[in-house]
Amino acid sequence: MKLYHSTSSPNSRRVRMFIAEKGISIQFQPVNLGEKEQFSDWFKAINPRQQVPALVLDDGVTVAEVPAIWRFLEETYPEHPLLGRDAAGKALVTMWERRAELDGFAPTMEGVRNAAAGLKGRALSGPHEYDQIPELVERSKRRVADFYKDFDARLEQVPFVAGAEFSAADITTLVTVDFATRALNMPVPAESSALRRWYDAVAARPGATA
Repeated sequence: MKLYHSTSSPNSRRVRMFIAEKGISIQFQPVNLGEKEQFSDWFKAINPRQQVPALVLDDGVTVAEVPAIWRFLEETYPEHPLLGRDAAGKALVTMWERRAELDGFAPTMEGVRNAAAGLKGRALSGPHEYDQIPELVERSKRRVADFYKDFDARLEQVPFVAGAEFSAADITTLVTVDFATRALNMPVPAESSALRRWYDAVAARPGATA
């Protein structure tokens, strides 16, 4: 297998962390987003949506989209489960990971893509062109601020986002915090003590550097 990824891509990092936490050995193939390799003919042949990450399996089949790649890896390598152990656990991981993506990751991405000068005409990733809407940037920042409040309240009750164990929900939340800190200048607020406690613990895991 080979993972096509970029070190500058937060979605790629979500998959790299998943791989690292599970201890899987997979070949990495970088795609240079700065040089727009995602739009090259060779990469479009791999993923017509022109997005990373993309996992090419041994038989040549391409699996794209973070949750799909996670699902394939979890079922292929069931040791150290990150998507839940039983029916309830799987449902909770899916629920909280989805909330982290919709309430935190997506608005951060929205804020970045609607503000960056280099993404003019590329407000949404993928094969189609969309104009930026600068008015969305402030709303995105408000959504991220609310995400921090909501997840701080959640983490006052549990050690990890989905409950008692580290999971894919923690991966998306950590990547979101780092993404928002770097790209929107929105680190975890000082008053969000539970979220800060969680962040310090999860950021110290070896997989967090993947």
